[in-house]
Amino acid sequence: MQSLSEDEKRQVLGSVLADQLKAIQDAISNVPEIKSQLDKLDRSISDMADDLKVVKAAMTHISNQVNEHEQRLGLLETA
Repeated sequence: MQSLSEDEKRQVLGSVLADQLKAIQDAISNVPEIKSQLDKLDRSISDMADDLKVVKAAMTHISNQVNEHEQRLGLLETA
């Protein structure tokens, strides 16, 4: 088997490195789009958290009203 000359070794190494750099470039080219999508997702989650607070407050209010009505009904039943 014939060994490679120094120039041939450099060409092979250069080709391998170029392929690896291309793969890295392809991988990081999507980073801005991914960041934008994550920002949108963060805003959506924040909006949902705010909506959930409103729903919890409404449910607490309704629960308090139901409890009050149950007390009133109890008083009417015993009267």
